[in-house]
Amino acid sequence: MSHAMPLLSDSESLRAEIYQLVASLVRQAPDAELLQWLAELEIERDGSRLAECWTALSSAANSSTPQELQRAHFRHLVGVIQGEVVPYGSWYLNGELMEAALVALRRDLRVLGFERCESVCEPEDHLAAVCEVMAMLVASQSHEQSYFFQQHIKPWAGSCFADLAKVDTVFYSALGKLGGAFMESEQASLNDQAAYQPVRIVEP
Repeated sequence: MSHAMPLLSDSESLRAEIYQLVASLVRQAPDAELLQWLAELEIERDGSRLAECWTALSSAANSSTPQELQRAHFRHLVGVIQGEVVPYGSWYLNGELMEAALVALRRDLRVLGFERCESVCEPEDHLAAVCEVMAMLVASQSHEQSYFFQQHIKPWAGSCFADLAKVDTVFYSALGKLGGAFMESEQASLNDQAAYQPVRIVEP
């Protein structure tokens, strides 16, 4: 029996898509098709910081090739031992990988019913992974999205995107700025949502 998905408003649908896109670009370099799609984005220039960031990312996509971004992605976000930016929650919150922040995240993911895919080798507190979880929570209109954001994204993702914004590849610097601006807009909209939601109680 299939369950009907709740109907998403345009703004919710867009939020889920942005989380998914940001996750994808943090996880791996864009292929030629995604790069072309980004280069041809039609952006509503409404004077907002987000619109400026989208314009900058689209323009950077227009002047980049998949090959150069593959090399840049490895240098900035992967590295032989680690990249210039280490995109893990426990690194930002505890100063080391695989620390307390990851333990807390795994506990909450279990409660929410999320399991790591066998094929994924990085820990669950990777920036791409938490953005993917948010995309799913938004898409399913989960009441847990505000809690998840406040607990596992807000405390560190902005700092990680700010570090990415400082790298010397225009495309990844633009991605860092876009991610930071998106996190700020999410903080504002989730604060509004939380004001109207019942108190959350989780079974231990």
